[in-house]
Amino acid sequence: MLEAVKISKEFPGVKVLNQVNFKFYPGRVNAILGENGAGKSTLLKILTGAYTEYDGEIKLNGQTVSFSNIKEAQNAGIAIIHQELNLIPELSVTENLFLGRENLNAFGLLDRAKMEAEAQLIFDKIHLNVSPKTLVQKLKVGEQQLVEIAKALLSNADIILMDEPTSALSDKEIENLHRIIEQLKAEGKTIVYISHKMDELFRIAENYTVLRDGNTIDAGEMKATTEQDLIRKMVGREVLIEKKNTQNQLGNNILKVTNLNLINPNIKTRKLLQDISFELKKGEILGIFGLLGAGRTELLETIFGMHPSNSECDIEINGQKTIIKNPKNAIENGLAFVTEDRKTEGLVLGMDISSNISLTNLASFGLLNATKDKTSAKDYIEKLSIKTPSETQLCQNLSGGNQQKVVLAKWLATNPQILMLDEPTRGIDINAKNEIYNLIKKLATNQMSIILVSSEIPEILALSDRILVMAEGKIKASYLAADANEDKLLKSALPE
Repeated sequence: MLEAVKISKEFPGVKVLNQVNFKFYPGRVNAILGENGAGKSTLLKILTGAYTEYDGEIKLNGQTVSFSNIKEAQNAGIAIIHQELNLIPELSVTENLFLGRENLNAFGLLDRAKMEAEAQLIFDKIHLNVSPKTLVQKLKVGEQQLVEIAKALLSNADIILMDEPTSALSDKEIENLHRIIEQLKAEGKTIVYISHKMDELFRIAENYTVLRDGNTIDAGEMKATTEQDLIRKMVGREVLIEKKNTQNQLGNNILKVTNLNLINPNIKTRKLLQDISFELKKGEILGIFGLLGAGRTELLETIFGMHPSNSECDIEINGQKTIIKNPKNAIENGLAFVTEDRKTEGLVLGMDISSNISLTNLASFGLLNATKDKTSAKDYIEKLSIKTPSETQLCQNLSGGNQQKVVLAKWLATNPQILMLDEPTRGIDINAKNEIYNLIKKLATNQMSIILVSSEIPEILALSDRILVMAEGKIKASYLAADANEDKLLKSALPE
C-alpha cells in the first residue's frame, strides 16, 4: 500500500499542497480527482522523486520512504505514465523505452535486436501498430501516449501512476488500456489514476481521493458516491455542462474546401486524406469526429498550409480562391489553428503570458513593444478569465486549463475569421472545460466560424451545429447536430 501523511509543498508565494492525506490500495484503481491546479500533478512528482523538498511522510508497504531522485523511485517499484509526454522526439521508440536501462551484449554494446524484440512484445500487448525503429517525432500524439504506457509496463513496477493516460486515445484504445489495467489489478499492482472523464472513473476505479486547492476534501469508494457529488467536492459548487440548444443565425459560406488530398510522406503511393470536400458558414460550429488515425488533425494541418508539398486542394475564403502555401499565408487569410498539443506546439512554456499571446501577431504588436503586449495580455486575461497573478506569470506555472486559455488568446489576438480547434479541452478539468465551451459558443454567436475536432462525442454533440464524421482519411457521413447521436457517430466512424 502507498500512503501519505500530511504532505505539504510550497512554491514561492503559493502553497500547492496543504497536509494532504491518502491511502492507495494494491489490486485496485485509486482515482485522484480535482480541478487543474488542485495539486494532483505536484503530488505525483513527489511520489516519483521529481520533487524532493516537502513536508510530511510517504509510506510504502508500511515503511517510510524518501526519494532523492526519479531513479530511486523507479528502483522502489514506482512508474508513471505522464499526461504531458515525456519522450525524446529525435530518438526511436525503442530508444525511448529503454533510456537509462539499455540492454548490452557480451561486448558491452547496445543489444538493439533484443530491445526491439521486447518493445514489440509490449506493443503487441497494447495494440500499438508502429515499428520499434520509428522515430517518436513521426508519431501522432495518441501513438506517443501509447509509448508512454509501454514505458511503464516495461518497468514491471508494483505501483503505476497514470496521469490522464486516455486524453489522446480513441475509444477502442481506451477499452484496450482498461483491459490491461484489469490484468495489472489481477497481478496485485497498485494503480493511481488521474482523469477528468467521470464516466471512465466510474467504470474502472474502486477508490477515490478528492483534492481542492491543495487540500484533501474527501476519500472513499466509488460505488458509494455519484458524479455530481464528486464534481461538487472538486469545485465547491454545482457545475452543469449545457448543450448548445439554439441554432446560430448562419451567414454565407466563409470557407469552401474542394477535393483535398494529402499524400503519406513515407509511402508516396498512399493517401492520408482523400477527396475531401466541405463548406463552413459564417457563425457555424462545424464538428469533426473520428477515431484515432481517421485524419482529423491532418485535415486541419493541410488547410492551415502545413503540408504544401504533399497536398492538393481548392480553397475559397469568402468566395475568393485562396492559395495557402504555409501557416503565414493562413494567418494572413484569417485562419487560426489551436493544435492539440499545447505544451510543445501551442506555448513557449518558459515565456510569460504576455509574450506568448503576442507571438502570432508580432507585426502588429512590434517586437519590442512590451507595453502594448502587456495591455493586450491584460485584456485577454480578463475576457477569458485566466487565473494568474499577472500577465508576467510564466506559462509553465499555469494549470492546464489556464494554459489552454492562453493558447486561445494567442490566436484570438490575430482577429481570425475561422478558428480551427483540435481537441481544445484535452486534459483539462470539467470547470475549465465548461468555461471554454461557453467561450466557443460566444465566439460563434459573434459570427466567428469554428471547426472543432474532438474525440469526445459529448463535446461534439454539445457544441456543433453540424457534424462531419471521418474514417480512413475520408468523410464518411454528415449530420445536423439535431439529428446526431452517439450511436450514429460511432457507427459512421468505424473503418469499412
